[in-house]
Amino acid sequence: MLLELRAENYAVIDRAAASFGPGLNLLTGETGAGKSILIDALVLLLGGKASPDFVRHGEEKAVVSCVFELTPGAAAILDANGIDSESDHVLLRREIVVNGKGRVFINNQPATVGVLRQIAPELALVHSQGETMVSFDQAQQRGLLDRFASISTEGVAAAFAAWQATTEKLRELESAEQDRLRMADLWRFQSREIEQAELVSEEEDAQLEAEKRVLNNAERLYTAAMSAHELLYESESSAETTLGSALKHLEDLARYDARFQEPAQQLAAAKAIVEDVDASVRDFADNINAAPGRLEEIEDRLAALDRLKRKYGQTLAEVIAFGAEAAQKLAEVENRDALVEELRARQAQNAAAYQAAAKQLTAARVEAAKKLEKLAEAQINDLAMSTRFHVQVTPQQGPEHWAAHGWDQIECLIATNAGEPLKPLHEIASGGEMSRVMLALKVTVEEGFSSGAGRKKRTILPRTLVFDEIDIGIGGRAAEAVGRKLKALSRGQQVLCITHLPQIAAFGDQHFLIEKTEKRGRTQTEIRRMEDSERTREVARMLSGATLTETSLKHAEHLIESSR
Repeated sequence: MLLELRAENYAVIDRAAASFGPGLNLLTGETGAGKSILIDALVLLLGGKASPDFVRHGEEKAVVSCVFELTPGAAAILDANGIDSESDHVLLRREIVVNGKGRVFINNQPATVGVLRQIAPELALVHSQGETMVSFDQAQQRGLLDRFASISTEGVAAAFAAWQATTEKLRELESAEQDRLRMADLWRFQSREIEQAELVSEEEDAQLEAEKRVLNNAERLYTAAMSAHELLYESESSAETTLGSALKHLEDLARYDARFQEPAQQLAAAKAIVEDVDASVRDFADNINAAPGRLEEIEDRLAALDRLKRKYGQTLAEVIAFGAEAAQKLAEVENRDALVEELRARQAQNAAAYQAAAKQLTAARVEAAKKLEKLAEAQINDLAMSTRFHVQVTPQQGPEHWAAHGWDQIECLIATNAGEPLKPLHEIASGGEMSRVMLALKVTVEEGFSSGAGRKKRTILPRTLVFDEIDIGIGGRAAEAVGRKLKALSRGQQVLCITHLPQIAAFGDQHFLIEKTEKRGRTQTEIRRMEDSERTREVARMLSGATLTETSLKHAEHLIESSR
């Protein structure tokens, strides 16, 4: 949901801010007051093209910003682009400088227009005159149909991932023969060199370094060890002798007084520890002089290990892993024919599984399309249009068209005049008609979902839908029908709508007035939310023009009351 929209030095706006709420948010005002300018600002924040013309005359830069509630899909996109998304909101800000440069910020972190365009479908869909932001392309149409029938593509996606992985592996094995043989020679040499080194463990170099330090200080360490041995065991006043004598006296005392039994045990343990320490230092001293040529062997071995680490990794663990990987690649090359046959068989199995899943998905979509087009056509024709509507599902079964969402091309076709052929939605000439068609489609899908068609899994759609001047060319009952459909749609999604018709304005949950004023010789646009009494006067103005009458005020009250 869009929570807030701000603009500063943007077009004729000095400073303007609006806080939107759930449900239906309506924007009204005199013609030329700048209502569409606010929608243009939102389009800019969703990745629209910037221009220095957006900067208010006499200023250096324009700044537009907005706050949306964060959706799981938007959070995933931010994480993938290295942008923090710790709060429940996402802040978009864009600066347009008069010299043509500009900057983008998401959650106060530098970003790009490309990221805005990625995240836009998760946040809002804007239908404006002459342009549909985040275009209602075939991906959007496919998503709409799948949501209508609660169609899951998880099975097809899993089958596609398996087929794609096998195909990629097979493509690697079937690469140029010359390159493969050249690489095989390299892998064979690398694997053999690491294997011949007979690495003992990942810590061998560290162990050898420790032993080297000992041997480099052999004389000093030998003297220290023998001195410790003398004091612990060999001398007449050694620790072992002294403790042994003391222990005999304590054992005599313990025979007559139980208090000395535990001290005697503790002294016996101390004597055993001294004996163990003495044995360790004696063995250490013996080993130092055991192999006079050991130091040279260690230095040669460390030099060999360093050569391996310079070539294959910073640590012996990385060297061992590199050798295992080289051996695996070599085995794949040497067993290429068998592997190719195995992969081809697996690829055929995965392809068959994908085709079965995709065909099942196509059948579900064809059945859903028949239901959707009938319901949508009736909804569209309620909006002062006389149309024929068709949802075309075209399976493109060639592997080049396979994708995680299936192989179907979904396209909504419409004929807005009798006798005219069906054409794609984007070829509709009137922006107002396009907005009404989109409204009818969205309402059809939401009503289908709420009536029980979509109980399996809800597909995430944009939280906020924006309709700019959806009322072009309609009035009377058709206008009321548009208002009711907007109201129905707003029960499940936040809706923003610019309108000139009182029949639509009466349905708003929040009503904002866009006004053009003049201050200090400058024209500027302001936006403010109206209270109930102000709403009545605004709806009355829309009914009767600048001069309000008692009749128009009563009519406005009746319209607002009826809409509730």
